[in-house]
Amino acid sequence: MKRFWAEVAVVPDDAGWGIALDGRPVRTPQRAPLAVASAALADAIADEWRDVADRIDPAAMPMTGLANAAIDLAAPDIAAFAAPVAAYAQSDLFCYRDARDAALQAEQAAAWNPLLAWAETRYGIEFALTQGVLPVDQPAATVAALQDAVRTLDMWRITALTPLVTIGGSLVAGLALLDRAFDTETLWQAVSLDDLYQERRWGADSEAQKVRADNKRAWDNAARFLSLL
Repeated sequence: MKRFWAEVAVVPDDAGWGIALDGRPVRTPQRAPLAVASAALADAIADEWRDVADRIDPAAMPMTGLANAAIDLAAPDIAAFAAPVAAYAQSDLFCYRDARDAALQAEQAAAWNPLLAWAETRYGIEFALTQGVLPVDQPAATVAALQDAVRTLDMWRITALTPLVTIGGSLVAGLALLDRAFDTETLWQAVSLDDLYQERRWGADSEAQKVRADNKRAWDNAARFLSLL
């Protein structure tokens, strides 16, 4: 779609803060009004529309895309939308340690144990750790507490949490970022630890680096979306 508007405005209304192009409200792909929960987020979305040059590029409008997902995909059935994220309570990356490399095990422990300790204190739970990739059963109370933490989120926060968890493989990391218990970069380094270790040991792979860079952008965009709520 080519740019057809001259002015972009944030418009407060009963649903929150909407975006107007030359006085006409922006709508989601499902034709719902694009109204968000905070003025800061609305301002960020409005800036994306102001920055459009000739044609709309969705990849250059991540705040708009996440808001659209919250309204069109999460809002109609938050429980169903949250279910795949809640499932990570049973298989968090941080519970799986390397079975053979002592140096990697040490780095995993240094980076991941403080995050698990935070979650254990925050939610009153305990984790079962294992070496290797075979599944380990987490205590039922742990799974229930983490899944409850996901299910209580509103449509905005569960939308932002989804890429954080699916990219990183860790529900603990996503919840820690949601609580602002650790900074974004520390958590990114934690979920990327295995890849970065292998790269240091065996050398860089250009395709793997591209994938990680794409994932980092998506991670940072989701973290920014959360910070604007």
